[in-house]
Amino acid sequence: LVQLVESGGGSVGTGGSLRLSCVVSGDTISRVSMAWFRQVPGREREVVAASHYTGVPYYRNSVRGRFTFSHDHATNSLDLQMNSLKPEDTAMYYCAASQKPSLNLRDPDEYNYWGQGTQVTVSS
Repeated sequence: LVQLVESGGGSVGTGGSLRLSCVVSGDTISRVSMAWFRQVPGREREVVAASHYTGVPYYRNSVRGRFTFSHDHATNSLDLQMNSLKPEDTAMYYCAASQKPSLNLRDPDEYNYWGQGTQVTVSS
């Protein structure tokens, strides 16, 4: 059984930073593919960043250069450092994981484990 617990969301002004964390239990992060997705009410869930453990992370174009995806082995967690935040980054952010050996990292339907979500709000 894999469980994901997210934290780190909050409210910041434009240009601010937040660090999201997803603590994984039930498996080690070195054996799973993981991702961050976000969703705004009325819109489809979209990938923010994702990676197989041994691969180079994928970032959607709008966050590339501002967000950094990393694994923290000490806490068995997945982190997302979010810098230079913009109002358009406002969304509910979800951590996701999959134990599949091969998957489309950008597709939310490929992930079978999800965190509860953490809200990120960026004011102008």
